[in-house]
Amino acid sequence: MPLNLSANLGNADNFYADLLAAHDGLSKAQSDALNARLILILANHIGDNDTLREALQAAATSGLADAG
Repeated sequence: MPLNLSANLGNADNFYADLLAAHDGLSKAQSDALNARLILILANHIGDNDTLREALQAAATSGLADAG
């Protein structure tokens, strides 16, 4: 399954608000743990190692020009 990098959320603003709300009141460590659990849950849902590897590569290289 190829990785879809095009906008694909029905309402991205609502998801972002939900994501922020899930982190509200958490410490940095708790927030990091929540992110790790979410990543693993979504990776399990995707279930395709090639797609996940492509996503890891895309995440690792996106924003590098801005990090300068």
